[in-house]
Parts: sequence; structure tokens; C-alpha cells
Amino acid sequence: AHQLEAHDIALDVNQDEVSLSFLPFSHIFERAWVAYVLHRGAILCYLEDTNQVREALTEVRPTFMCAVPRFYEKIYSAVLDKVQKAPFIRQMIFHWAIAVGQKRFDLLSQNKKVPFFLQKRYALADKLVLSKLRSLLGGRIKMMPCGGAKLEPTIGLFFHSIGINIKLGYGMTETTATVSCWDDHHFNPNSIGKLMPNAEVKIGENNEILVRGGMVMKGYYKKPEETAQAFTEDGFLKTGDAGEFDADGNLFITDRIKELMKTSNGKYIAPQYIEGKIGKDKFIEQIAIIADAKKYVSALIVPCFDNVEEYAKKLNIKYQDRMELLKHSDIIKMFEQRIESLQKELAHFEQVKKFTLLSQAFSVKLGEITPTLKLRRKVIMERYRHIIDSMYSNNKENKENKE
Repeated sequence: AHQLEAHDIALDVNQDEVSLSFLPFSHIFERAWVAYVLHRGAILCYLEDTNQVREALTEVRPTFMCAVPRFYEKIYSAVLDKVQKAPFIRQMIFHWAIAVGQKRFDLLSQNKKVPFFLQKRYALADKLVLSKLRSLLGGRIKMMPCGGAKLEPTIGLFFHSIGINIKLGYGMTETTATVSCWDDHHFNPNSIGKLMPNAEVKIGENNEILVRGGMVMKGYYKKPEETAQAFTEDGFLKTGDAGEFDADGNLFITDRIKELMKTSNGKYIAPQYIEGKIGKDKFIEQIAIIADAKKYVSALIVPCFDNVEEYAKKLNIKYQDRMELLKHSDIIKMFEQRIESLQKELAHFEQVKKFTLLSQAFSVKLGEITPTLKLRRKVIMERYRHIIDSMYSNNKENKENKE
């Protein structure tokens, strides 16, 4: 009830809206959103086969749809890949239109007026490019809640530049989902937004984000010790995330305390940050960073096989199966070059020194990822221990698939 009231204040959802759901209801993100859609009396459409999202978007033409960051990453990389294959003049028009859209968004996000001539340029950009990109998502999107993990800021900025109102939110199962989120226009894309109505947040010891309010759980069922450890003496829930506020009230996650890795050289690594920088590449489907108690950062990478196989075809690479393809020197070299380019912004100690290409994706069924695609790192570390150990052996550097 507390979250329903808060969302009534923060959002505008009426009975004519159509929400498309494809994330599992077992996760608090989709479950809380569905409860709110039903609370508002809007239309809810549920898609069981996630492989049909693209077709469902054009058929249902929803006004709302929840998605995890990986969904946006795949659309982003697919669009850029298609643009790179287009004639030069069309590439120029595309990048011009995106730049115009971003300039308009930057002004709106700073609560500034959009000049007349920029409005005219935006109208032309929208007609030529931006409206066509929005049509990929059905053309009627009013808002797309995004949660489950951090969204790479460049991707969030891209979607707002084309006129898709992604609303990145931050929350936990213990807070019945949303604690903070982006507003419709005036937000910092590097942040996790501003606080939801009636949510109280303060920064505690070790810069930990602490939450209090009616949306916070009373405790873990029949686990009094765990419940006591989860709260401060004054009743704030310990999130396990480190963060800070800026002067405008935007909340930022600076580290995930529960996930920080410390190398054997004493350097702290934030794996999700590195995974976000590298994982947005069109050739990468999944990535798991390895660094805890290790000499350097390494990675397990599941390639996007559609794109890798297309690349192999262009180079006339012959192979019998995916295992053989991933061992090919040209494929390994291509991944080395792309990773090197993607991690230029990272500090030297954060950069991936070795990687292994995996022929099988991380699986929900095997417990390697959650239904919202978060990595279960302990499971992955155990299942791929022999591969991980090989990346830290004294043998000659090996960057090919050994599975």
C-alpha cells in the first residue's frame, strides 16, 4: 500500500494505458509494477516467450514496459551496428539527429528552455530518424521502468535523446522495489534518480545507503538474527550499497559494498562497473569479472554468437562448431582489440588482462544468473573454477576457450 501511494504521487497512469510484461513475476521489480498497473485499472499483457519481445512490441504497442539494462544494451548495439552498415550519408543523418536529440534533452534535464531554432531542428530530426527508432518499441511508449542493475549512462542518454522515457530505478526486495528513480526530464543520467515520495534515505558508515519508510520490510521471515543485522539502531535498512547525494538531491551509487572485489595487490574493483563498460559491445552477450584475491582482473565472456558468426562469415573462417570458432586466432584477436578499446576509460588496475570465451551462456536453470539476469558470482566461480585458475597459471598467456 505504501508503494502504491508513492507511485500515485510520482506517476501518471490511467485506465487507457497498456503495459507489456515479460520479466518473471517472482522478482520484486516486475511483481511490484504489475501490482501497480492492476491498482490503476490499466491493461496488462504478459508475454511468456521472451524471444518474441520485438514482435510483441509492434503488435501490442504498449505505453509502459519494464525491462532490465541488458534489454536496452541489445537494442542500442543492434541500432549502432545497423547504422555502421548503412551508406555514409545515412550515417551522417543518424548521428546528426541523435546529437540534436541529445542537445534538446540536455537543456530539458537542466530545466532550461529549448531555443526556437533547436525546436525546428529537432522536429526535422524526429521526422527523419528519431520517430523511426521509437517505432521499434511500438511507437507509443510513455515510460519504460528500468531496474535490476545499473544502466550504462551512455545508453540511458541515447534512449532519452530519441524520445524514449527510460526511468531507471533503485530498490531491493526488502524495500518492495523502488527507493529512487529518474524523473521525466530533470535528472542526472549518471545517478539512480531522486527519492520516491515518503522514502527516507541517509548515508551511513562507509558511505552506505540506508533506507527507512513504510515500504521497508519488517524483517526476514523467522530469521531474527539476520533481521537485527540488516537494520541500524534507529531503524534504517542497510542496503549494502555505498553512495552519495549531489546538491540537487540526485542519489549516486559509488560502490556495491557487497560485491567489491579486492585484488591481491590491495586494489578494490567494482565488477558491475567494468562489466557495464565492456558488456555493451555488440559481440558480448554476458560477462563476469573475476578479481577477488587475484593478481589482476580477468573475465569470463559469453559471445553474442549471431554477431560473431556473421563476422566469421565475412572473414571466410571455417569451423565445425562454436568451440572451434572461439579458438580461432582471428576471433580471439578481434575480442582482444574490442576489449582494449572499450576499457580505455578504466584505471590500469581495473582493466581486463585475460579473458576466456565460453560456448554456453550463464543459465537461470543452473543457478548462474537470477531471473533478472544478475550474476550469481559464487556459483559461477565454483562452476568455472578450472577455467579461472588457468587464467592465473604461470603458463603462457592463454585467451582462448578451454571449455
